[in-house]
Amino acid sequence: MFRQLLNWRIIIALIAILIASGTIFYSQYLARKIENDERVKVEQWVEASKSILDPENTETKLALKIIRDNIDIPIIQTNEKDSIVDYINLDTLKVKQHEGYLNRQLKRLRSANTPVTYTDPVDSLQVNKYYYGHTRLLNEVRYYPIVQLCIVALFIAITLLSLQSSFRSAQNQVWAGMAKETAHQLGTPVSSLEGWVEMLKENPAGEKIAYELERVEPAAAGV
Repeated sequence: MFRQLLNWRIIIALIAILIASGTIFYSQYLARKIENDERVKVEQWVEASKSILDPENTETKLALKIIRDNIDIPIIQTNEKDSIVDYINLDTLKVKQHEGYLNRQLKRLRSANTPVTYTDPVDSLQVNKYYYGHTRLLNEVRYYPIVQLCIVALFIAITLLSLQSSFRSAQNQVWAGMAKETAHQLGTPVSSLEGWVEMLKENPAGEKIAYELERVEPAAAGV
């Protein structure tokens, strides 16, 4: 029984390891893919923004579409002095109410990704950096394995507790069966001894035998 319980624990542990490994691997793959796609979108957004400002460019439909489609990636634009020039997809109310909000967001975006750099083709001294963050989707994909691993751990804990309870119940049944069998095996010879005691009561040794028999009777009765 113990060996069977141990085998079940090993099987459950292996299944848990496979689920955890597969979840983490696939989630990391998706996170990297989404992260690369976001950087491409930011680079396209920068090119589109500069394209619209070009007076020689008469076709701006595609550029406008790229700019309008970016509604979830926060971006902060800085100049060559790394001072904030513009921003998108940030809480404008907090920007107005809290003086240091933009600087805090800039610090956060700096640590999140390497900025996209744009150098003016006419004046190489004019350099803009575009610091950007991540979308909500990417954050959810990154935290999803943690949630799933917690669920798997809870499932494993409940399963192991159930198996342990079943093992204890089976063990108790085995002990109860052994006790009943022992009482049954003792019952037959004790019954025979009772008859002999009645015959030996007239003998002085009979009292001692009766005393010993009284000590054995509770075990034979299953007490």
